Amino acid sequence: MLIWHPAEMNFGGGAQTKANFVLSSSRGGKVDSRNLLGTPFMVHFGYTHCTEVCPTMLNDVGNMLHKLGPAAKDMRVFFITVDPDRDTVETVRDFLANFDPHIEGLVPTPGELQQLASEFRVFYTKVPSASSAYSMDHTASMFLFDANGRLFDTIAFGEPPEMVEEKMLKLFSGGQR
Repeated sequence: MLIWHPAEMNFGGGAQTKANFVLSSSRGGKVDSRNLLGTPFMVHFGYTHCTEVCPTMLNDVGNMLHKLGPAAKDMRVFFITVDPDRDTVETVRDFLANFDPHIEGLVPTPGELQQLASEFRVFYTKVPSASSAYSMDHTASMFLFDANGRLFDTIAFGEPPEMVEEKMLKLFSGGQR
């Protein structure tokens, strides 16, 4: 179930986006973004059958969290599936077992995903293949939110590690972009 709270949604120049969601967690129960206030967090949209972008992004972020050590100890990273037809809570939990333990999966229903993607300005679409399988095209960025739940910055797929480290350190310290 997705419970939506009023949010400011403007990615350019004006008010910052606020993350507002309540989604099923791969660790059991629900994650309510209102309970994240006071701690910065990160969000990546992807799917468990992704062969390049998702595993690479999650691995790179996990490596950076490990490198940053104590500065990143309270960081929460959320992987929100864009393929709820295949990605159950259990599937996402099993997939994420291969990555840093900071990363928690969130599984929306198709309707919740549509609303969430619209609010985050995230693109996703099913891409059929010759077999019965399919892939998903999707936004490849990681969203960084400050301790007030506002969009702080993004990490692009393939962004140089030194830039990622700088953004994450600023996020952890509550600094300005």
